[in-house]
Amino acid sequence: MVNMTISVPAELKQTLSRHPEINWSEVARQAWDEKARQLEMLDKLTGKNKTTEKDIAELAALLKKGMAKRHGKK
Repeated sequence: MVNMTISVPAELKQTLSRHPEINWSEVARQAWDEKARQLEMLDKLTGKNKTTEKDIAELAALLKKGMAKRHGKK
C-alpha cells in the first residue's frame, strides 16, 4: 500500500480526535474505494454510449408526460 496525506478543516480534525477508537484511515480508504467503484461503473455504463443531449431531453419529456398521465395531471 501507498501512503497519502490529506488536509481537513480544523473543526473536522477536532471531531475526529474526539473518537480515537475509530480507524479514520480505514474509514477514508473504504469511502474512496466505494466512490472509485461507483465511478468505474458509471464509466462502463457511459463509455460507449452515443446518447446526445437531445435524446436525453426527449426521454425526459416522455417520462414527465407519462408520470403526469399516471397521476392524473395535465
